[in-house]
Amino acid sequence: KALIAALKNHPYLNSSLETTPDGIQEIVLKIYYNIGIGVDTPEGLMVFVIKGAEQKSIAELAKEIEEMAIKARERTIDLGELKGGTFTVTNYGSIGGIHGTPIINPGECAILGIGKILELPRVIHGNIEVRHILPLSITFDHRITDGAEVARFANVLIEHLEDPDLLLIE
Repeated sequence: KALIAALKNHPYLNSSLETTPDGIQEIVLKIYYNIGIGVDTPEGLMVFVIKGAEQKSIAELAKEIEEMAIKARERTIDLGELKGGTFTVTNYGSIGGIHGTPIINPGECAILGIGKILELPRVIHGNIEVRHILPLSITFDHRITDGAEVARFANVLIEHLEDPDLLLIE
């Protein structure tokens, strides 16, 4: 839900670069949010797609993600459930990874990589405090957007992750 809030504020990250029949490339902004979720399977990475994620509650999203991950690992997932993503999330932190550079799925503008949450020292108002830090990586297509827009997107995402009550306002 935090991701969708950030994508709504920065729609170019939920877009694709498409070629018209006359060969002109144009950016197509998506008005729906089909979120790809990378899952580790015995056969390697598989990305299933949660379609219409913006219309689902956090509980519904969690249930669907869990069900789709099981289907992916058991190889009972339908081909249609692996297509149509508008933005992808990959969580290499779930197996202990901290940093990564995920590769954008074809037809999408960007992908978010999530690392392992770490306890690290931070300076807060002049004092050193231990905080939980979530490493994030965003790979994006420079033909569609730029680093400043992606940084603004990341700031909205972080703001919503740090304060989930903001999702109640959305």
